[in-house]
Amino acid sequence: MGIVAWLAAAGLAIVVARMLPQLRPSGWKGETAVATVIALLAGLVATALDFGGLDEIDPRAVAFAAACAFGSIALVRMAVAWRAGSHR
Repeated sequence: MGIVAWLAAAGLAIVVARMLPQLRPSGWKGETAVATVIALLAGLVATALDFGGLDEIDPRAVAFAAACAFGSIALVRMAVAWRAGSHR
């Protein structure tokens, strides 16, 4: 259940980020892939830090996974904007 909660946190981050128009790229597949992988890694880190586990839902682990997913989406958007040359 913990992994499902981390994936749900990534899904929530993706949906909210798609609603924000700032620096939104036209493609969403890259953001989705990065946010999902980062949320899973963050969930594993949270498990290593004893915030829940793979089988149990812990709000701290879910919040950590969501925050990391949001951060990864922000970094992807900044990298895309910088590469496109809109950083001037």
